[in-house]
Amino acid sequence: MIAIIDYDVGNISAVANMLQRLGVRSVMTSDPAVVAEADRIILPGNGSFDACMRNLRATGLVPLLEQRVLDDGVPLLGICVGAQMLGSRSEEGSEPGLGWLDMTVHRFPNVDGFPVPHMGWCEVFPAQRGHPLANDLADNSRFYFVHSYFMLPADPADVLLKATYGREFAAAVARDNVSGVQFHPEKSHRYGKELLAAFAR
Repeated sequence: MIAIIDYDVGNISAVANMLQRLGVRSVMTSDPAVVAEADRIILPGNGSFDACMRNLRATGLVPLLEQRVLDDGVPLLGICVGAQMLGSRSEEGSEPGLGWLDMTVHRFPNVDGFPVPHMGWCEVFPAQRGHPLANDLADNSRFYFVHSYFMLPADPADVLLKATYGREFAAAVARDNVSGVQFHPEKSHRYGKELLAAFAR
């Protein structure tokens, strides 16, 4: 069962609906008992970095999530701001991130022809081979992005997928059982279904 962490950061039902279409059992929850039994965890995110971090900490779930993800090795997928929160900090605010990846988050530079936020469909390219989250993605896979900030891992080996918008950036990151995608798989049609199906497996 996949626990989709519900911490009042926007519409997360689209993620649950996509998993339902895949025949994958999931539940939107902030119940520690449910999180403690989940065999996969999705951390969505929508809005500002600071607001998301404050809301997540207000649930009291962070120590349990750290236990399940860092100690028990339960696979976790962060989505959009949920992926950015896996790092240590963001230029968008002052709240510390979870620090599960050695990663910071930066605002896109002002480049002529590339307005911020980056919004719309963008092709992604593999940055590492052999990771189960990306093994089955079709060539020229395209995902839907809405973001003004991008993830910058300290170790390039933590970049799973790359994309380009004025500059090359990490479209997805992964280390061991911790992964995050900057795009919205729940809005990315068949490509998003392929990625979420890979996570469920």
